[in-house]
Amino acid sequence: MAHYPEPVARLIEALQRLPGIGPKTAQRLTFFLLKRPAEEVRELSEALVAVKDRIVYCQTCFNVTDEDPCRICRDPGRDARLICVVEEPNDLLAMERTGEFRGRYHVLLGALSPLDGIGPEDLKVRELLARLDAGAGTAEVILATNPNVEGEATALYLAKLLRPLGVKVTRIARGLPVGGDLEYADQVTLSKALEGRREIS
Repeated sequence: MAHYPEPVARLIEALQRLPGIGPKTAQRLTFFLLKRPAEEVRELSEALVAVKDRIVYCQTCFNVTDEDPCRICRDPGRDARLICVVEEPNDLLAMERTGEFRGRYHVLLGALSPLDGIGPEDLKVRELLARLDAGAGTAEVILATNPNVEGEATALYLAKLLRPLGVKVTRIARGLPVGGDLEYADQVTLSKALEGRREIS
């Protein structure tokens, strides 16, 4: 990148640190921004700074928020007896988009991954247990971690910790996506779909 002017090289390097952005994409984004009006680029930079200055983690559920506690934890219309455990804030947003879940959430801010050096102490597990110990009358904890190796390991670990507390522990079902074809489904997805089958009423 020595052949680029220093500010251009710095921006390309900074953009490459973002997930999913390689050198070519970073260059394309940089040259796209160079063509945009200064005001538009200034708006982008101000939005980036505002995200770091104004966004915090909710001290109850660990969702991202600009007010603590977050709007979901403050909402009296939500069922406090149901806690849905997710890995990341964007998983919470995906659950909210369904409009089906009216309980509260707990964001772990990751998943167990021994190969990456991520253990239970790196997640918000202790805080989840403290919420349940606080006697909030939790009836059910729904484990909605991702259906991958790390997500499954996290769900199993949490289930083992939560069962002795006398709370109902459930796992979200996994299976075939709506509109998918059986012939394109992998073996694990098909077996999980069979496991999670239910009676047609």
